Amino acid sequence: MSQETEKPLIEFRNITKVYGQGQAEMIALHGVDLKINRGEFVSVMGPSGSGKSTSMNILGCLDVPSSGSYMFQDIAVDKLSRDQRALLRRHYLGFVFQGFNLLSRTSALENVELPLIYRGMAKHERHIKAQKALEIVGLKGWEHHTPAELSGGQQQRVAIARAIVTEPTVLLADEPTGNLDSARSKEVMEMLCSFNRDLGITILMVTHEPDMAEYAKRIVHFVDGLVASDELTARGKL
Repeated sequence: MSQETEKPLIEFRNITKVYGQGQAEMIALHGVDLKINRGEFVSVMGPSGSGKSTSMNILGCLDVPSSGSYMFQDIAVDKLSRDQRALLRRHYLGFVFQGFNLLSRTSALENVELPLIYRGMAKHERHIKAQKALEIVGLKGWEHHTPAELSGGQQQRVAIARAIVTEPTVLLADEPTGNLDSARSKEVMEMLCSFNRDLGITILMVTHEPDMAEYAKRIVHFVDGLVASDELTARGKL
């Protein structure tokens, strides 16, 4: 294996994040070091206020660190402009949220097409890619249904299709099973595992649910703005 391929896809080097000033100052991250290799599936856990959400926001280029360095494929993301970070987010990252974040009056197909519109893709090509993404998540035939006509599990599948339609390098999932029952949760997690295994998508998932976290190959626990533990799961040891 070459030295180049051994480099981490994502690396935090002594990342800090401070909000507010003076008596209102709050330190969310206290110098986090973290490496994520290409093709990993990592669960991120920790109590409220532990720093996991702040870390995910920085990873997703939605926020910037106060100090330290965030490297993505050897690019110093913390040195990029707002527009450059937006381009990185648009072309390399996919997002899945607990609340689905679908446009309520828009069809499943149109919801999935949205990130492709931002890329300036032609309408015909958008349709083909969105239809394929919906088929991958098991929603062929549901393209023209609005979110109100779909179950919670189906809505999350639409949200996942929207996240993978751009063929992202990294998928960031924030409590993707938080609004689902146990059966639908298992379906979503098996789907994420298949994307990681079959498509090679690197996945970072925030969850409060230990049984969901075990679907990943590695669990990173945050406590008080630091990484408290970083361990392989049973799947990761296979």
